[in-house]
Order: sequence, then structure tokens, then C-alpha cells
Amino acid sequence: MSNGLRLVHYKDDSTQMVALNIAYNVGAKDEHPEHTGFAHLFEHLMFGGSENIPDYDAPLQMAGGENNAWTNNDITNYYLTVPTQNVEIGFWLESDRMLGLRFDTHSLEVQRDVVMEEFKQRCLNQPYGDVSHLMRPLAYKTHPYQWPTIGKDLSHIADATMDQVKDFFYTHYAPNNAVLAVTGGIEFDEAVRLTEKWFGGIPSREVPERSYQQEAPQTEEQRLVVERNVPLDTLFMAFHMCDRSNPDYYAFDILSDVLSNGASSRLIQRLVKDRQVFSSVDAYISGSIDSGLFHISGKPATDISLDEAEAAICHELQLLQTELVGEEELEKVKNKFESTQIFGNISYLNVATNLAWFELHGKAEDVNTEVEKYRAVTAEQLMRVAKEAFDKKNRVVLHYKKSPAV
Repeated sequence: MSNGLRLVHYKDDSTQMVALNIAYNVGAKDEHPEHTGFAHLFEHLMFGGSENIPDYDAPLQMAGGENNAWTNNDITNYYLTVPTQNVEIGFWLESDRMLGLRFDTHSLEVQRDVVMEEFKQRCLNQPYGDVSHLMRPLAYKTHPYQWPTIGKDLSHIADATMDQVKDFFYTHYAPNNAVLAVTGGIEFDEAVRLTEKWFGGIPSREVPERSYQQEAPQTEEQRLVVERNVPLDTLFMAFHMCDRSNPDYYAFDILSDVLSNGASSRLIQRLVKDRQVFSSVDAYISGSIDSGLFHISGKPATDISLDEAEAAICHELQLLQTELVGEEELEKVKNKFESTQIFGNISYLNVATNLAWFELHGKAEDVNTEVEKYRAVTAEQLMRVAKEAFDKKNRVVLHYKKSPAV
């Protein structure tokens, strides 16, 4: 569209529902270091009423629709589903809150309290709730991934002013900083007509280019030991990995599945079932757009120290560095991913979310090549990536200990 909004569409004849997914190219990494948590705050403020619609939820519910949203360090994503015959209500609702929110003191105070309570519940009053606040600053010294989506400190939301909130909205919530995906029981021409009708009059805004510093390579291991009122000692490890656009991203994802996806995966089979070093263990990647982290975490079994547990993990990583992953093991992981992709894209709502995400960071058609990119990963590539990444100097380790008083 002339105002910069990008529309992607997919017709699904199997449903009489329509999904609207709007992905805004703003996340926690776009926040000021002293005013964090704003992207997450807006996930809530966007449901607090817009310029012409004081109550977002009521009209949608009356139309038989549902909605939700999520935020991470890279993007903020809003979606709704509505019966095809009531689809224009969805366009009306989403366009009005893109145009402008109802910035009143009461709405800000209500949503601020909600976000602050969520911060307290998730990060302060829950066992291991502060892990992200501890690990991220260890891993990132310059890049804004150094704080989690919920914010660096509770005071940043508590002290947020109306001017700061308005500035964040009009800086990032713009048609030229968003992708609208429309999927389900709606024709392309109708999706275009309604998009032009409801979004065409929203002016584009001056969205600043991202200018944060990329993280320099880590040159020495980062370690931290903390004691908390938690039930069990827990090990948290992370290794720096490539960004989302790098072909090695798919190798890292496969390595995480080789280690911990399913009962027959290496860490589950060897360290939980056979050797009983851990009671539970997991490996996963952050999935971030910029250079991310390869995470491993686990709770050692009774009488196993964190040092012993860490040594067991390091041994398994060393095997990945020195021995090629077998053809059958690699094929099993690839097959599992392909089936997940196929079944995941059966839902018209999942398709809308995926199309918006891929269009925001490249082009929507890239969703069709994901399986090929995983299929292209070789055992030799996995070994090379393991050698490069699972190096001690590239490692972040947190020993999260049960307080002696517990």
C-alpha cells in the first residue's frame, strides 16, 4: 500500500473463518536501556481501547471472534479470528488501534498495574524466575538482547510517563513498520478491498533505522553462581550462535533436537535414563533474528553436583565435535521437523502468523523453503558448527543453587 503496509494473503477453502495477523517490527531490542518493558506494555495497551473504539474486546466477541498477542525481543504480534461474514469488524478494530490508541491516564495505570503484577509473578515470586535477567547480561554486553521482553527492572514500567508511552507508539506502531496477513475463508480481492478501505488512510510515520551495536565475539567464558529459595539446584548453559538468516541457524536447530527432542534424544536417553545424571534436561535455541543463544538447562538427579552435571553435558557436546551424527539419527530429526511444519501449517491461523513473520524479515514465500533448508544440513556441517560454538570461551554458565536454608 502507499503508506507502506504490506499485505499477504492465503485462501483456505476448508474454513469459514478468517485470521488477521499483524506483525509490528518492534520488540524489546528497540527499547531505551533505561525504559525497558515498553514493547510488552504495548501488547497490553493495544487492548485498552483506541481513538474511536473504547472497548476492543466487546465488538469482536459479539461477532464471534477471538484475539490474542505476544511479544519477544524482535517483534510484537497481534492476531484475531472471526467468522467470514463478520470479517470487516476485524479490519475495523485493527486499523483503528494502528491509527491511534486512547491514551488516557486510567488506561495506562490499569495496564501498567497488569504488567507490573506479571513481572512480579513471573520474575520475582516464581522459582528460577530471574534466570533470564541473570543469563542475558552475562551473554550480551552491547546488544539489547541483554534484557528480557518483560523488562530489565520493575521500575522502568512503574516510572513510565504518558509522553514516553506516546513516543514509543508513534515511533514504532506504523503501517510502514508492519505486515498484515489475512488467511482463511476470504478471497484475495476482498482482502485487498478491506485493507485499502480501513488501513489506506493511516499515514506512514518516520520509523528510525535500527542502530544498536551487534555483539562482539565472546573471548572468555562467563560464569555466575547464585543461591535462591528454590527446590532444586539447576544448571543453565548457553553458547553464542549465528543470526536467523545464516544457513548455520538450521544446523543449530537440528543439534538442539539431536540433544533433547524426544525420549530417544541423546541427553534424555544417556543422561536421564541410562546414567541418571539429570532428572530433567533440555536443549533449545533462542530463535532470535540477530545472533542468538543455544541453551541447555537441567536439574541434576539426587546426589549429583552441578559440577558433575556440567561435565556430563560437556562430554556430550564434545562427542558432537568429534563424531559425525549418524545418517539414521539425522534423518529422524529432519523427518520430525518436516512433520511439525506440515501439521503446523494446516491451521489457517498458524499460516497467517508464519506468513506475517516471514514477510517482515524477508518475503512470505520463504515459508515454503524452510523444510528444504533443514533437509540441506549435513552431518559434516553439524560437526563444524559444534566445534565452533561449543567452545569454552563461547560459553555462559549459571549455577543456580538451592539456598542452604531451604
